[in-house]
Amino acid sequence: MKAINKVASVIILFWLMKIVATTLGETLGDFISMTLKLGYTVGIGITVLFFIVRISIQLNVKKYTPVIYWIVIIATTMLGTEISDYIDRTLEAGYLLGSLVLASGLVVTLLLWYKKYTSLDVYPIFETNKEMYYWVTILFSNSLGTAFGDFLSNNLGFSYLVGAVITGAVVLIVVLLHYVTKINPILLFWIAFVFTRPFGATFGDFLTKSISKDGLDLGTFNASLVSLVLISAPGYKKKDFHIAVEDGALIISAETKKEKEENKENYVRKEFSASSFSRRFRLPDSVNVGYIKAKYNDGLLKITINKAKLDHKEVKQIKIN
Repeated sequence: MKAINKVASVIILFWLMKIVATTLGETLGDFISMTLKLGYTVGIGITVLFFIVRISIQLNVKKYTPVIYWIVIIATTMLGTEISDYIDRTLEAGYLLGSLVLASGLVVTLLLWYKKYTSLDVYPIFETNKEMYYWVTILFSNSLGTAFGDFLSNNLGFSYLVGAVITGAVVLIVVLLHYVTKINPILLFWIAFVFTRPFGATFGDFLTKSISKDGLDLGTFNASLVSLVLISAPGYKKKDFHIAVEDGALIISAETKKEKEENKENYVRKEFSASSFSRRFRLPDSVNVGYIKAKYNDGLLKITINKAKLDHKEVKQIKIN
């Protein structure tokens, strides 16, 4: 029987989805431990259980299934967020020591993977045992990325936006090295994979932290909704979206319809399909409704929200560029 691949191929959309998924995992992890005030110990328990359930499903499917795969990525990010915060805040080990411990775990996992398979190829993956190495490495890299992102913000004093710019720049450099040098592409992949995590972490913090800490103060729940909308975006085109602000709430909706007609000698066949979604969430008072911008490019809907006073009575339609 022919073996079937179980993981996503590494293309541009992979990296876009990875950044969005890790941002979502960061905000959901903080939502469980901080917004719900359950604490990091309980947060780890919940996210470990969620991870076990999702990885069990992933390991038992016969082929790569995007929804199942990306939910596991989100699960590793949620658990990684809780692990990093637990090491720093509950064990009081600090983000620097936490980063060193997690980096050591990542290196050991990669060495064991290489020892068994003499390769660190991430695509395609057919064997269950090799897939386990793949997911454990991803868990360590996402945990490390969280700790490193928090280290930039808390230990080095960078704002969340600056932290996102720094880690984003590292990822951009890695991409350029991939195209203009002969450096091992597997090495570059794992460097990029690690650093897209703190980019997602710092960007997630930028969305959720208070204005006094240079954040947008959207809250973990609302920031998670933004990320969910971004994940949904690749299935739609620019013309399918409608974005508006009404009564202090940002409303994002999309609807797409498809029609297929097949003409044969003895019959005509028509097929119709439609899908839609709508999200509405409250904006903080610090948002300026006149400076909310939306841009759609390469399957990704990006919404830029600037800080200032919001007139909750104002209704505004937002143009997508």
